[in-house]
Amino acid sequence: MVKRFAPMPHDMNGKSNQRIETDDEQPFFDQLRMMQRAFVDSPVRKAIIWLAIGIVAVILATSFGQILLNRWYKPFYDTLERRDLSAFLMQFITFGQIAGALLVLNVIQTWLSQWIRIKLREGLTLDLIGEWMKPARAFRLANAGAIGINPDQRVHEDARHLADLTAGLTIGLFQSGILLASFVGVLWSLSSGFVFHVGGYNLNIPGYMVWAAFLYAGTAAALSWFVGRPLVKINGDHYSREAALRFSLMRVNEHIEAVSLSSGEANEKRRLQRDLASVLEISSKLMMALTRLTWVTAGYGWVTVVAPIVIAAPVYFNGDLSFGGLMMAVGAFNQVNASLRWFVDNIDSIADWRATLLRVAAFRSAILMTDERHENDKRIEFAKADDHQLTIDSLEIALPSGCIKLADQHVDIRPGDRVLFTSTSDVEKAPFFRAIAGLWPWGHGRIALPNGDDMAFVPRTPYFPPGTLEEVLSYPDNPNKFKKADMVAVLAKVGLGKLNGSLDQDMRTKLKLNEVEMRLLAIARLGLHKPRWIIIDEALDTLERDAYQQVLTFLEQELGQAGILNIGRMEPGNRFFTRVLQLQSHPAGKSLRLLRPKSLRTSDPELAD
Repeated sequence: MVKRFAPMPHDMNGKSNQRIETDDEQPFFDQLRMMQRAFVDSPVRKAIIWLAIGIVAVILATSFGQILLNRWYKPFYDTLERRDLSAFLMQFITFGQIAGALLVLNVIQTWLSQWIRIKLREGLTLDLIGEWMKPARAFRLANAGAIGINPDQRVHEDARHLADLTAGLTIGLFQSGILLASFVGVLWSLSSGFVFHVGGYNLNIPGYMVWAAFLYAGTAAALSWFVGRPLVKINGDHYSREAALRFSLMRVNEHIEAVSLSSGEANEKRRLQRDLASVLEISSKLMMALTRLTWVTAGYGWVTVVAPIVIAAPVYFNGDLSFGGLMMAVGAFNQVNASLRWFVDNIDSIADWRATLLRVAAFRSAILMTDERHENDKRIEFAKADDHQLTIDSLEIALPSGCIKLADQHVDIRPGDRVLFTSTSDVEKAPFFRAIAGLWPWGHGRIALPNGDDMAFVPRTPYFPPGTLEEVLSYPDNPNKFKKADMVAVLAKVGLGKLNGSLDQDMRTKLKLNEVEMRLLAIARLGLHKPRWIIIDEALDTLERDAYQQVLTFLEQELGQAGILNIGRMEPGNRFFTRVLQLQSHPAGKSLRLLRPKSLRTSDPELAD
């Protein structure tokens, strides 16, 4: 079992990875096929299918009810034309029965559609989390450029938004299709007898109002698409910039102490204002695009109020159509037109859905491709050793600018060995730590880890999950696995005895430990888990001399049988480490230098050939 007590959200130079690049856009149908495969494998697939069947049944029943309601128009308006009060009142009873049934169906449809939204989000989010949290993928994705920035936004907000839009648009499209199929026949039969008297000639156009509805809605759809198409790109940019602003706000909040100590408020204010200005700029573009689209959609909406009456008026005024027949034809025209103008009414939502699908599909694709990136580069061979030794042979770690390697070609480390890996100040040591952990496989050589032995990786910045102090100490195991007396003991031995009475307090909101105390807490956690191997990445280098010596004493007393590999600097007079190995850097030839992965654009300077 391998335990990693912290993520390492830094690039190979130890800096926050903020490279900007454009997502390589997959063809639209490739995106749909990938999301379809994810749906087929989803644990909520059956629930969604049953809900969809229920929605279909309700929509079919609603369509039948709307046909009955449309038929009701003729006798109702004819009673008005005849001024027949008793028949007029009887029509209200018929209306109440039809409207009551439609109301029940509308409520059921709303309930089912909301459940579909919830289940779609559950399935999509579980899929993204499952793929993202596979071993080492999240780290490699974080080093993959712009697509790896703000994954929380894609998993949380984009997945929710895509689920809502997909459910809403799909249900609306299906309902419009059913209504169209139901009322086209009605409208055709109503307009089959329409005769136009022009200059003494009688002109009969079969299905006149059907063709008028298609021409009317088709014109609106074409103009709406022409005006609204830029919304796809604008919506995508809008989500990206909103995510960047959210990330900046979170970053400042998480590092507010360091910002305040360095009097960096003014600098951070300028950065936040710049990110806000970027959001406001794209929001302004979005506003203008929606305004232009509203001219089309709202304009057609107002024209639709009178369009069916105008279209049928010549027949009515010629006396070939009763007032009730006119209103029945108008109702059927409105139903057909409403079905046909689904695209017009939803063009902004379709553009939004397309942009959101691109973000989610690009993110999921990037997750799946993290294991294939740099596929043309040489890779370190990872193996399992049955002799409980850690062995390193001819290790060279590929970087964009060259490589680092061990001065020794062959290294065997046994349980109980204490090895210090050090280097000159110009050599970045973090890649070696990540290579041992299996997070950075690109390079040359062989690493054989002891098979079946617990390994604890302690990065320079320790990670602690939300929760109480005892939950943090027990992570990633359950607090019930350890005795509270043991927790109190390890805290005291690393110099955190003041926390002995705080095991049930929330780590983040109540204790507020400083950086040194956080590092000591990470070491105390090792004393509970007692791994057979401990690999430390410069986590001890910032400790003061007394704390440093206390940690070494703790490791010797509590974990004396463990193999300890510390990546850091040599302290004068240090006798804890029995071996010292040197890391070196040198410019590698093109055969070893990390090449630019195929999925990145050449605008990425760090990974260019």
